[in-house]
Amino acid sequence: MNRLVAGMQELIERTTGPKVAVEPVAGVDLWTTLVDPGQLENALLNLCINARDAMPGGGRITIETANRWLDERAARERDMLPGQYVSLCVSDNGTGMAPEVIARAFDPFFTTKPIGLGTGLGLSMVYGFARQSGGQVRICSKVGEGTMVCLYLPRRAGQADAPAGTVELSSAPPRAGHGETVLVVDDELSVRMLVAEVLADLGYIAVEAADGAAGLRVLQSDARVDLRVTDVGLPGGLNGRQLADAARAARPELRVLFITGYAENSVLSHGQLEPGMHVMTKPFAMEALASRIRELIEG
Repeated sequence: MNRLVAGMQELIERTTGPKVAVEPVAGVDLWTTLVDPGQLENALLNLCINARDAMPGGGRITIETANRWLDERAARERDMLPGQYVSLCVSDNGTGMAPEVIARAFDPFFTTKPIGLGTGLGLSMVYGFARQSGGQVRICSKVGEGTMVCLYLPRRAGQADAPAGTVELSSAPPRAGHGETVLVVDDELSVRMLVAEVLADLGYIAVEAADGAAGLRVLQSDARVDLRVTDVGLPGGLNGRQLADAARAARPELRVLFITGYAENSVLSHGQLEPGMHVMTKPFAMEALASRIRELIEG
């Protein structure tokens, strides 16, 4: 986990902006945990974005990893089983959360942000990831003093896997051709940032849009777009499938890759996708997404 946090720091700092200081505190001799790294990256970025939004005037985010051995009492307080865990805690010195907000924070679609600035799915996805990984997530907060959100993930016996770079060198997908551009349409900032980071690493130009209307404006312009990657559930007047249909008038040959957390049939029109439309169902590894993008651009 220390390696993953260190690899994410530059992206987190770019996302949170110059008014927010990001301070990692790496646990010594940290245990290993067996989780999907792409989902953990997404969870960490979500928590840092929430922390940034709680400090509109700027502040400090601390990202701390540690080994935790929970006895019966400590585990019961966190609704967990006793045992050994690796923790990842993101804290801020922002506005804080009232007890009634904390009680609903993990509910899908619950948000305290103004309309159009949040879907209320960020923390619910973090919660779902922690639970499906055999762990838990808990919030400690006080109004006016800040918030700390902690992920607890079960310890994995054994040594850590080889560094990610060792694997990527032998299995990395082909890099982009000159000027190849991908339009990324997703209302979740963390998802857009992760996909754009993957694309940039492979040499693509990533154009981001937060909703269907913004994506359609790009597609109706004369900007180069070689592939569109879009979520299905988008806010506003156009969902991902409607955007694909509307864009065909301007770019009938443009391929579309839907990324969605819903069952595949929910994005289909009467059980059928049009030619050039493809689907990846979340969760998936970022390497798999990169390979799929390359395949679709190459036809």
